[in-house]
Amino acid sequence: MRGWWQDLTDLVLPAECGGCGRPRTVLCPECRAALSGAAPCRVRPAPEPPGLPEVRAAAPYGDEVRAVLLAHKERGALALTGALGAALAGAVRAGLPAGESAGGPAGGPVLLVPVPSARRAVRARGHDPVRRIALAAAGELRRGGTPARVVAVLRQRRAVADQSGLDRRRRLDNLAGALEVAAGGARLLGGGRLVLVDDLLTTGATLAEAACAVREGLVRGGGRRTVYVHATREEMGERMAGSTRGTVIRAAVIAAPSDSFEINRN
Repeated sequence: MRGWWQDLTDLVLPAECGGCGRPRTVLCPECRAALSGAAPCRVRPAPEPPGLPEVRAAAPYGDEVRAVLLAHKERGALALTGALGAALAGAVRAGLPAGESAGGPAGGPVLLVPVPSARRAVRARGHDPVRRIALAAAGELRRGGTPARVVAVLRQRRAVADQSGLDRRRRLDNLAGALEVAAGGARLLGGGRLVLVDDLLTTGATLAEAACAVREGLVRGGGRRTVYVHATREEMGERMAGSTRGTVIRAAVIAAPSDSFEINRN
């Protein structure tokens, strides 16, 4: 109900820019440029957690981008969903190898797998922001000629603490084993190019855990696939119950800290 009411009020009430507060505009040109005006880049947190897939981000997590993400996530500014989805779609495209963006039989559709929010957070916010943005990104990709759909198969298998106050080590410990592929979800991951999606990358712990959960789900589902990641076989051996063949897991986010972009330039 809250989501429906917010959609209605966004249409009839005067808006202000979600990034800078400029009146009578949902997102001003300057803040839109900060969000998606530059080419998405590969980002790497330092240190990089084992099992983290290659991640592309649309924008550095600066003042305006941070404000837009928080306005959408915490204040229910749903009119920003389209711009955030377009930014995420750009990061997804940037992560596809040359020649794959048009899809086709060889690559299959792009399957966007959103990182799940805690149920209590979804109830408090009245919506699931990452899933909403993923749906918008899938629509943007399809309009650009890339077959895409959202496959929301990840779920939390246990409660986790709020990540915002935790350092890197504690984030990894907090999330270890916290995600899983829902029963029957593995069959939905076949025949496509898997891209984990989230709104923000910080330490990379969440995306690394999500990738591990997808790998385990594919193994349990009987898929014979290989997932190419930065972790060594020894690092991932304890979490993998078997071997797989053929699928690459990629990841895309809207924003990441500026120093994770700088690593790529050095």
